[in-house]
Amino acid sequence: MTTETNHRFQPGPADGPHLAFTKMHGAGNDFVVLDGLRDALPKDLSTFSQRIAHRQFGIGCDQVLVVRSSRQADFRMEIFNPDGSQVEMCANGIRAFYKYLRDHGHTDQDEIGVETLSGVVRPRWADVDQVRVDMAQPILVPTEIPTTLGEGQGPVLEVPIEVPADRAGDGPGPVYVSSVSMGNPHAVIEVPDVDAAPVETLGAFIEHHPAFPNRVNVEFISIESRQRIRQRTWERGTGETLACGSGACAVAVTAMLRGVVDRQVTVALRGGELLIEWADDNAHVYMTGPATEVYVGHIPLRDDEPLEA
Repeated sequence: MTTETNHRFQPGPADGPHLAFTKMHGAGNDFVVLDGLRDALPKDLSTFSQRIAHRQFGIGCDQVLVVRSSRQADFRMEIFNPDGSQVEMCANGIRAFYKYLRDHGHTDQDEIGVETLSGVVRPRWADVDQVRVDMAQPILVPTEIPTTLGEGQGPVLEVPIEVPADRAGDGPGPVYVSSVSMGNPHAVIEVPDVDAAPVETLGAFIEHHPAFPNRVNVEFISIESRQRIRQRTWERGTGETLACGSGACAVAVTAMLRGVVDRQVTVALRGGELLIEWADDNAHVYMTGPATEVYVGHIPLRDDEPLEA
């Protein structure tokens, strides 16, 4: 069910304990938002996230976003993958998170600080359902990404990784990988045609490659012009998603460092488009894109899902 912001469906829970949730997406990257400021949440959010993220037996989402209070910023965002792992940052997620906070009465500010595992990120209201996010400076030092590719201060650009034939899609041999962290690690691979890219097989292989000790998000790109890049994403702990905002920033940064695109570029994802700006190598990266509420609802809690005190 799709609802308008001013005419939300407010479901009434049946007998027994239920937990309210809000389904949102940013350029097709979809999220379940749980409000820890308003509701008592399950103690084991890792296991609970695995259940509700399941697309056949739960609500279904790429990631679960949890609203918390913060001592360092205005709010804190926790992020859980469908496999139960917790991750540092999600750029599409923070846009959805900020829209949720505004729409549900937690803030009326045009800019806020959000604490994440990768630091404080600052989303700003840009237009109707459009959010601009200060993504800070990209991390280019290999040991800080982290990756064993590259040396010294980096950057890590077009480094070959040998790939077996059953993973490459077009025979054995190296793929050329660029890597950067936008608060979470990314590996970028340029391909002739993103639609034909072996995202599932090669994405999973690179995600778990020993060159990336914390695993890695993998972006497959085709550069269409100096102002436009097409991207598909294999997200760490999730699989292929329709969009990845931090991945779009990583894609833009590595392409800019290689000199093949301008300092303002549109990244076209399967679920929508994001505008990425990086004025120079010492500047912050800025991302602008959509955030949309899909519906609100309640999910029954099981007897083995005790709530926080």
